Amino acid sequence: MNPIKKPSPLRIFNNPMRRWFWLFLGPMVVSFCIGFVWPFFQGIYLSFCKFRTISKATFIGFGNYAKALSDPTFLHAFWYSALFAVVSLVLINVLAFAVAYALTQGIKGSNLFRTVFFMPNLIGGIVLGYIWSMIFDGILSRFGSSILLESKYGFWGLIILMCWQQIGYMMIIYIAGLQAVPEDMLEAARIDGATRSQTLFKVTIPNVMPSITICTFLSLTNGFKLFDQNLALTGGQPFVIQEGGTVIKTTEMLALNIYNTFYGSGSASPGVAQAKAVLFFILVAGLGLAQLAFTRKREVQQ
Repeated sequence: MNPIKKPSPLRIFNNPMRRWFWLFLGPMVVSFCIGFVWPFFQGIYLSFCKFRTISKATFIGFGNYAKALSDPTFLHAFWYSALFAVVSLVLINVLAFAVAYALTQGIKGSNLFRTVFFMPNLIGGIVLGYIWSMIFDGILSRFGSSILLESKYGFWGLIILMCWQQIGYMMIIYIAGLQAVPEDMLEAARIDGATRSQTLFKVTIPNVMPSITICTFLSLTNGFKLFDQNLALTGGQPFVIQEGGTVIKTTEMLALNIYNTFYGSGSASPGVAQAKAVLFFILVAGLGLAQLAFTRKREVQQ
């Protein structure tokens, strides 16, 4: 029996696909470096500088970070964003999974329902913000209030908007996970006399953990990164003035806080905003990686 011969390195190198590899990959790598890598590292450098334009940046060390961490508006935006991210994460994933589970039970018109639930994800965040602003004000005006007058209305308004936009997208991911559950495992559970709830929690959900990992990551990071909906729906209102004269925008999230800081009136505002942006990146990246590590350990290997 003749042993299998391995292709020589020279033959692999002379493969036409190998020779034209960089012709197609090169422009993508260059674009990625120009559009992401260079601005990213330049942004980190500018977070240590005082500047109005990039060409006139003056290195000042950790001064911008000290101002950012002592800024009460930034701290309020952090805790507000954290609360929003947790609440939206739970509601979006529970409701999206429930809808996906219902639509995979063979009900009539399931394809139509999938399309209807997914459509809000196709609408831009700014448009959604203005649409829901009119809806909420139309409802709250009957009670003599507005979404811009009380922070609790702004918070739950953002939650409703985020759920309405994101549930359909997460539903599609959960449907793909549910359809990938091995049928023989479900059949074995039915033969063993497992109830519907036992099958759901003991068989279905463990096998859908990869989808849960993806949806949890997306909803967590999207909750922290929310900007355009926040800008259009509340703009940070209502405002509260503290004793020292600091104006706290009660419904302002982290991304909007960074934006407002950058275009502030102070000469140090761009540097402080850049420091906030770096801290924001570290926070979101750290939470995202921690969540991925936590949920991946619970995935079932099929």
